[in-house]
Amino acid sequence: METEIIQVPYDSGHKDAGMGKGPSHLVRYGLGSFPPVRIEQVEVEELPFEMGTTFRVLRSLAEKVASAIQSSRFPLVLAGGCTSCIGTLAGMDARSSAVVWLDGHADFNTPETTVSGFVDGMALAMAAGRCWREMTAAIPRFHPIAEERIILLGARDIDPKERSLLAGSGVQWIDAQASGKRGVQDALGGALENLQAEQIYLHIDLDVLDVSEARVNRFSSAGGLTLAELVEVVKVIAGAGRVAAAAITAYDPSCDTDGAALLAGTAVIKQLTAINHENFARACG
Repeated sequence: METEIIQVPYDSGHKDAGMGKGPSHLVRYGLGSFPPVRIEQVEVEELPFEMGTTFRVLRSLAEKVASAIQSSRFPLVLAGGCTSCIGTLAGMDARSSAVVWLDGHADFNTPETTVSGFVDGMALAMAAGRCWREMTAAIPRFHPIAEERIILLGARDIDPKERSLLAGSGVQWIDAQASGKRGVQDALGGALENLQAEQIYLHIDLDVLDVSEARVNRFSSAGGLTLAELVEVVKVIAGAGRVAAAAITAYDPSCDTDGAALLAGTAVIKQLTAINHENFARACG
């Protein structure tokens, strides 16, 4: 099955700014040695307010993901921000989907709990239907994901009220350190078995990596996964045979002064494109 890379070069409603520069940087400098892949890009008219542009982006992304799946191509989204998940899930037709979310942050804030106002910090809460419900409902084929169908791995920088929301939710939260001590297969195996869904959306915010491995963006921190652990996590999740779409997000080249984050992102893309194509074909129907 051919991989289709879909670039989403937006960060907080702004094109080619901050983390929005990451997708093209990964394609330009990371994919040169890869087999040819189909490359698409989301591009919309920017509005003078963040959420207006963001939701235009999500609607366009949903159409591109749906088109890729209908053409039996595996959609790999390279996005500036984590809210891209809404467009990808809509393109997958989220009713039968589960989410495996790898991130240094829980992204489980709501407008009532956030202390920063950063919309990307609400992305997983949006996917679970906890906030921005009227706007996400306006995206064709988007349906909130039941929290019992969400695995969160690697989150460690979590606001106090956000932590309370997460603790009271049905999300299966796996600590990065626990994963390292127990081994990836042991830490993830049972959680993956509990996902009652036909297909999986795999979301990889590169700041799930420990900052000593790579400074991915201005939010990178200690306590995360090593690159070897991240690649192993991807292998284990893909081995479940139900990954129908994936995303790599939040790479800001301006923070990557030594090129380590570029190498890490390239390694993850390579692993995703090398995953058993029969599994992808089965997941996409």
